[in-house]
Amino acid sequence: MKKTEKILIAGHKGMVGSAVGRALKARGYTNLINIDRNEADLRNQQQVFDFMEANRPDVVIIAAAKVGGIMANNTYRGEFLYDNLMIEANLIEASRRVGVKKLLFLGSSCIYPKFAEQPIREESLLSGTLEFTNEPYAIAKITGIKLCESYYRQYGCNYFSAMPTNLYGPGDNFDLEKSHVLPALMRKFHEGKTTGSDHVIVWGTGTVLRDFMYVEDLASAVVFLLENVSAADIYEKGISHINIGTGSDVTISALAELVKDIIGFQGKIIYDATKPDGTPRKLMDASRLHELGWESSVSLEEGIRRTYKWFLENSENIKR
Repeated sequence: MKKTEKILIAGHKGMVGSAVGRALKARGYTNLINIDRNEADLRNQQQVFDFMEANRPDVVIIAAAKVGGIMANNTYRGEFLYDNLMIEANLIEASRRVGVKKLLFLGSSCIYPKFAEQPIREESLLSGTLEFTNEPYAIAKITGIKLCESYYRQYGCNYFSAMPTNLYGPGDNFDLEKSHVLPALMRKFHEGKTTGSDHVIVWGTGTVLRDFMYVEDLASAVVFLLENVSAADIYEKGISHINIGTGSDVTISALAELVKDIIGFQGKIIYDATKPDGTPRKLMDASRLHELGWESSVSLEEGIRRTYKWFLENSENIKR
């Protein structure tokens, strides 16, 4: 991939898209373009087609998505399915029409069955029943994966997908109704500390296991894939995508204790077992990516410390 090629980051203002933009600039890529909402609603096919025809990028990274935690996924099921289907389908088809040379679609670990064998290999896709609370989002992401694969097989498009594990970092969503577990914990413990509360309530039993990756690591992996991997490298190995993960996981209770200690909250943690846990365990098998030569470098503790520093520096702008 040439440093002068025109690269479109769809979702450039989000946590992932902004991190990918910083990583590309750090590697010397100078021709980055973005889609602002006033230019095109990604759910609107004609607006996306018009934008792509006018700008004709060489490379497209799809980081745009409607995202959220268990509450948002389970509450806004129709929106999560419809919006994500439209965003990915419009961008992938528009890319084909204007001759985009390479496209990377970013999905989510929720694509895998609820009781997938651990650690989860790429082959586990479509091998079992999905977790109900995030099923619509997962189905949308699976469709994006299969759309990229089908465009490769029918049209020869160099389009492929990567599935990141649970992400966190600067630019995350700290809205308690829509956030994922780690930013939600950070927000709860911070507010518990500042208000002098004697306890914080955490959803679920605390026993489920998750793999967490700092978003700057994910951005590094995205650049690595763009520079070193093609669609043929993925599909000709009999898989439809490649995992991005750290290779290790932690219980939610251990995560909560770590976040509590870093923030300095002195109260106790109360687990609300009436609330859903979600999938019992999600540990991504990232061995294929590791074999290619990329591994994560930021530890969970260091990543949380960096994220909390960003949270404090940007607290006035964070949605309450």
